[in-house]
Parts: sequence; C-alpha cells; structure tokens
Amino acid sequence: MNRIATRSSVIFILSALPSKLATRRALSSYSSKMTTATKDPASLHNPYFYQKPGQKDIWSLINETAAAAQAESGKPIVNLGQGFFSYNPPDFAVNAVNEALTKPQFNQYAHARGNPNLITEVAKHYSKAFGRTVDPSEIQVTTGANEGMFSVFFGFLTPGDEAIVFQPFFDQYIPNIEMTGAKVKYVELKYPKKFDTETVTGDDWEVDWEGLENAITDKTKLIVINTPHNPIGKVYTEEELIRIGQLAIKHNLILVSDEVYENLYFTEKFPRPAALEKLPELAERTLTIGSAGKSFAATGWRVGFVQGPADLIKFVTAAHTRICFSTPAPLQQAVAQGFIEATKLDYFEKTRQVYVKKYELFTKVFDDLGFPYTVAQGGYFLLVNLSKLKVPKDYDFPPAIADRGTLDFKLAYWLIKEIGVVGIPPTEFLIPADRKGNGLEQCLRFAVCKDDSILEDAVARLRKLKDYI
Repeated sequence: MNRIATRSSVIFILSALPSKLATRRALSSYSSKMTTATKDPASLHNPYFYQKPGQKDIWSLINETAAAAQAESGKPIVNLGQGFFSYNPPDFAVNAVNEALTKPQFNQYAHARGNPNLITEVAKHYSKAFGRTVDPSEIQVTTGANEGMFSVFFGFLTPGDEAIVFQPFFDQYIPNIEMTGAKVKYVELKYPKKFDTETVTGDDWEVDWEGLENAITDKTKLIVINTPHNPIGKVYTEEELIRIGQLAIKHNLILVSDEVYENLYFTEKFPRPAALEKLPELAERTLTIGSAGKSFAATGWRVGFVQGPADLIKFVTAAHTRICFSTPAPLQQAVAQGFIEATKLDYFEKTRQVYVKKYELFTKVFDDLGFPYTVAQGGYFLLVNLSKLKVPKDYDFPPAIADRGTLDFKLAYWLIKEIGVVGIPPTEFLIPADRKGNGLEQCLRFAVCKDDSILEDAVARLRKLKDYI
C-alpha cells in the first residue's frame, strides 16, 4: 500500500521542481504561444480538456428540446430526464440550513478538509455501513461528489497514466480523467441479449472479465466502478467486487467506488468494496465517493465526501484545496445535522420504501405495454427497452438530433414532441465507436426521483404508446 502513496508523493514533490528538460519545454511552449496568440487565442486551450466542438452536451440538448416543445404546444412536459428531485429535502434538513445561516461561524470559509461536525458524522455513517470503525482522518468533504471524483483523479493521475472505466459510464468521469492528461481504458458491462425481448435485472449485465484483465497495463493506476449504477441500476455483487478487488491488489491499483446512490438500494444487501469480509485488504486501496445531495434530495447543495485510508485521502485533500479550497459552510453544517436526524428518524430506510413504491407505480405501464426494462437494484433511474416502438419513418428530426447518428436520440426527441415525456438517450454513456448498433440504442433512461403525481402524469401519457407498437 505504501507504494501507492509513495508514487503519488513523488508526483507532488517533483511537480514543484523544475528540471532542465522541463525548462526547455516551457520556453519552447512559451515561444509557441507568443507566436500563435495573436492569431488564435483559442489555440491556447488545455490540450487535455474534453470537448466535442460544435456539439451541445446531452443535458442542454434534451432540456432545450423539452423547453421548446412546451413553448410550442403550450402544454407542460413531464421531465424524467436529468436526475434532479422534484421535491424539497426533508424538513429537518431545510431547518438545519436555516439554523446554520444564523450562526456567524457557518457563514465564513470552512476548513479545506471540511466542517469537523460533518467529518465526524460522515465517519459515523461509514462506520455503521462498513461494520468497522472509520476514523475522521479518512474523510474529505468535497463540493459535490463530482468534485470529489475530480479531486481523486487529480490527486493520483498524471499525463500518460491510465484509468479503467466500465461502460456504460456516468458521463462526467471521462472529461474529469482526461483533463489530467491520463487515458481512459474502457471495459464493457455486457448488454444482455435477452433484454431485447424481456425484462432483466442488474445481474444480467455482466462484467467483461477478459476485457478487464486485458485493459490493465503497467500504466494503469485506477479502476472506477459505480454501484448502484447509473444508468443501469445494477448493484455489483459481492463476488464481482471480490474479483475486481483481487485484480486491484495484484496490480497495485486504487479502486474508486462511486456510491452516490448508497442509500437507495433495493437488494437484500448492498456490498461495498471497502467492507468485504472475504477481502478486507481491499479497503486499504479503496476510495469511496458519497453524496449528501443524493442522500437528502438536495443535489443543488453540492456537498459530497470521499472516504479512504488517511495516506490516500491526503492527496485528495491536496487536489481539493487547489480546485475549490472549501465547500459551502452552512450547507456542510446542515448535512452534519441532517445525518444526526436521519439516524433518529430511520430516514434512509423509509426513503428506500418510498422508492420501491415509486418504481411499482412507474413500471406498471411498461409491464402492461410489454416494454422490457432493467429492474433497478438501486439508484433512481429506470432503463427501458423501446425496440417495439414504431416511430414513423418519415418523421422530421432536426440536425442536432439526426446528426447524433443513433436511434435513442430520435426516440428521445419523438417522445418529447409527441408524448410529452422526457427521457435520456443512454448511448451518451458509451464511447462513440461503440454506440451504433449497441443494444442501448433502442433504450431510454427515465428518472423516478419525482413526486408521485408527476410519475402518474407520465404513466398516463406513456399509455399512448400502445398506438405505436
């Protein structure tokens, strides 16, 4: 384990020491910039910045399409696209924010590590979840889980390194990794062929084990997993985690476990790589990502956290300090109080039961119409296979949709315009080379983190699909 920490220590130390080679490169780069700046300032951009020139990101494209459709029709659109909640956080969390705002100390900079009250509560939370003591030194508070991931990547990746990501993937992983200059190696969660005709579970989405082993090289530093998984809803089994963990140990890799939906799992157990009884040594090289926004229906608060061994967390802290220094202080205090109240009220268990009912409400229409879906084992998304849907062949799609080149973007556009329901095209969570012809091309992802009345409205609209089967 020390070898991982030492390797990162060397990176941090050497990055501050100029060498003759670095100096020559810097002078050469400066000379080049002086030449090009007057011609094209945009050419000075970071070469590792991930961007698709001239193409809107998925969220802007779909949300703008929905807004335009609503303005054109004069009727409200049911937005089940992006994973934001339609309702407020629980009263105890909102009250905690209001109380924090009245305290002078919570309206000033928070410590870069995080509010000590929050660090203590997160440590207690993970101690209970992992079944072992988690020390406060193992916690770093971040400005949302995404910034937590970003801090992990910047703490451990440098140009030339490699990180393994399973696809379909949460789209933010890719630019976050590539901005460090590292390369992403992709491993497939295999699309189950039977999903074309029947409902499946997350267990049917199997890891490409041969692909995983082949993806590991001497440049690999990280393996990234997401459990419960977005967009599939898969919860990795204990057996899968052990197998992945054994490879991480064998090759001296860090396992980054994105568990932002940790409090929304619907399986009997929620296996975690940092808490495997059969592979306890994996905890020594696991960084777990958590989200207060997902846990308390407050995605706009942007409070997340990273848990891991203290000798790894210090590099996450170093990166976080340079990225944003600290996370909004009153919201940190509110989350700290929120964890206390959630324990008293058994809030997370009650929330899981609420979501079981939301899924029952929403999936019934697909059962009735015969559209297969992946039964969500966790999270708040539903992946539905719409291959039976017959969109008119002469339907007019705008270039922004048609140029994407995959069926799911057309399905999403048609569903918004003709049915008034927003879903997300899941091929956006694949690399471009793997999108065309992939089974996900005939699917859409829907978010169920909405009021029941909104889900009921969506169900009523979706029943109209029977005329297009």
